[in-house]
Amino acid sequence: MEKQKNAVGRRKEAVTRVFLSKGEGKITVNDKDYKEYFALAYLQNQVASPFKAIDAADKFDVKINAAGGGVKGQAEAAKLGIARALLEVNPEYRPALKAAGLLKRDPRGVERKKFGHKKARRSYQFSKR
Repeated sequence: MEKQKNAVGRRKEAVTRVFLSKGEGKITVNDKDYKEYFALAYLQNQVASPFKAIDAADKFDVKINAAGGGVKGQAEAAKLGIARALLEVNPEYRPALKAAGLLKRDPRGVERKKFGHKKARRSYQFSKR
């Protein structure tokens, strides 16, 4: 692998651009270390999960540009982007990544608000008198 591979990950309103290159396992998100950017441990595990699936935690450096959505959406978008970039590096990673469910984009989004309701399903409080 001479130059870096890149891929896009999406989840809810979040979009991440992932740049993968040979290295020693540094993951940066918007020019910060991913452990600093994603403060919660389970979000850090989400981002690192593609590497755990193929046992390559210290073989690649990852640079991620994350935009839109919230922290959870960005973490899950980064997970998908990393998995897609790893496929570009080596197509033999596919069975392991697929078995871990890392190649599927989560299609769920926010349900639209309906008229006569406070939110998508929440009604206004009913007053009998």
